[in-house]
Amino acid sequence: MSRAILLVDHGSRRPEAGHVIEEIAAALRRRQPDWRVEVAHLELVPPDVATGIDTCVAAGAREIVLHPYFLAPGMHTTHDLPELVEAARERHPQVAIHVTPPLGFDEKLVELVLQRVSED
Repeated sequence: MSRAILLVDHGSRRPEAGHVIEEIAAALRRRQPDWRVEVAHLELVPPDVATGIDTCVAAGAREIVLHPYFLAPGMHTTHDLPELVEAARERHPQVAIHVTPPLGFDEKLVELVLQRVSED
């Protein structure tokens, strides 16, 4: 496996919060079977971002696409993650590590919100 997706969320002490990102990861694995898909958290629970990147590299990834599973650009996506990625690039200079923007605005999210509010 030479390519990997690393999903990164904030992290929560509540187990049910972690189940959501694991479900997203499982769906990505089904849709991208040639990619390794891992999950990491910025705070509170393991694995942390460095461990997530190291796991991808240990599995043979030569390209990692890190996706911050956040709605909006904030301190974590504009400051914390870039610092962690830069440190990982120094540890793994042979690996290309790209960071996507957070989810941000998308009409698909609007549709999902409308679906949720109509369920009430």
